[in-house]
Amino acid sequence: MTVSFPPTADYYRLAPELIACGFGMLLMLIEPFVPTSQKRWLARVALLGAGAALVAVPWLMVLHPGAGFYNLVRVDGFNVFLHLVIYGVAVLAVLASQDYLEREGLPQGEFFALLLFATSGMGIMAGANELVTAFVGLEISSISSYILAGYRRDVLKSSESAMKYFLLGSFATAFFLYGVAMTYGATGTTYLDQVQVAVHASPMSTLLTLGLGMMFVGLGFKIATAPFQVWTPDVYEGAPTPVTAVFASAPKAAAFALMLRVFLSGFGGAGDKWFWAVWASAALTMCVGNLAALVQTNVKRMLAYSSIAHAGYLMVAFAAAGAGFGTYGVAAILFYLVAYALMKLGAFTTVAHFGGAGEQHGDLDDYAGLAAKQPVTAACLSLFLLSLLGMPATAGFLGKLYVFNAALNAKLVWLAVLLAVNSVIAAYYYLRIIVAMYMWDAKSDWQPAPVSPAIAIVLLLTAAGTIYFGLFPDAVMALATDGALSLR
Repeated sequence: MTVSFPPTADYYRLAPELIACGFGMLLMLIEPFVPTSQKRWLARVALLGAGAALVAVPWLMVLHPGAGFYNLVRVDGFNVFLHLVIYGVAVLAVLASQDYLEREGLPQGEFFALLLFATSGMGIMAGANELVTAFVGLEISSISSYILAGYRRDVLKSSESAMKYFLLGSFATAFFLYGVAMTYGATGTTYLDQVQVAVHASPMSTLLTLGLGMMFVGLGFKIATAPFQVWTPDVYEGAPTPVTAVFASAPKAAAFALMLRVFLSGFGGAGDKWFWAVWASAALTMCVGNLAALVQTNVKRMLAYSSIAHAGYLMVAFAAAGAGFGTYGVAAILFYLVAYALMKLGAFTTVAHFGGAGEQHGDLDDYAGLAAKQPVTAACLSLFLLSLLGMPATAGFLGKLYVFNAALNAKLVWLAVLLAVNSVIAAYYYLRIIVAMYMWDAKSDWQPAPVSPAIAIVLLLTAAGTIYFGLFPDAVMALATDGALSLR
């Protein structure tokens, strides 16, 4: 009996994931041998690994596009675009985490290894052309994320968030897996291109419709869309803030990538079966996220509800894609994911810095007068908040504009109206933080720690990206459009 191995080119097509996993294992192996005084070197190794994986992404597209591992994964413009977002987040997250881990006395090697493992799972999700492969990527990402959520083991709130995330995430994963099983039972395949053929060949059966609905539930949990968003505020608040920054950006991008592949590539011919579910979820998610954020006094929790609202904005573009404007709707989602990742990474990095030891300074009152104490850092946070609000000349404004245009072009007038109304509602709680920093008198003599070089680099890159993509979006939008065209 002969055993055939995939061609060498297939391993190149998974180069970013192999690099990330390799450096993750290396970190776990060398950490026990690194002296305590030299632990900062672990962050440099992690940064090298995340950077190498990021550099491998465009090289991968140029030299080895196409299907790999017997069509289990695809390297196309869509996959490459999402990989750039996911591994770009990983690089910035490593930089943003180093000082936090030292300040809180948390093990660094294990943290960075888990971060790289989670990122590799997200990469598999973004490129999966087969549902079981997508499930494997989802589990690699999820299991690492559960541990990262409870990484502050001595903090009760962190342990509580990890437990909630694990229990609810397990239920969501079960829904997705049952959906995959029902899809296989109805079509005889789990390959998305073959599912597409089966959907076009005959009307969808009840079993296949039920399978699609269950996968929507599982992925809706990962994206944090209503009514599957209940875990988000507690997990985001209890997790270490650098982990929250990752949760709010990269996993959302990976889950949206998988959802787009499943619904547009696999079930694109059955848009009448899922369009109204996406429409209703978009409307409900925007309203729930923004209305709940209005009454929050904890900044992390406020930004968590903000993340829910932004998932609703993305779902508006998803509904537009399902209504017949696939290319423009998907391109709007991809551009928005870039802008959103920059804004959330920058905002949560600033929140982690202002939180101080033990994250004791997280309430809105603690932000009173911070502009006088650290004007540049406060200005960066203000920029991110204004971009999340959708102020002109920021990436957030253009992201919302593209989504709004997609909705109007698809004649989804009510969704466009709800998006505009919710953007106005969101102005209250975003501006409230800015008012506290600039117009409230400080209630204590507490002074934030000086900004470290690593944090300064993260804030500089995210702030520069937020402004640059708000003024010069053409290059990113062209790549996003190419990625949307490659999704089939």
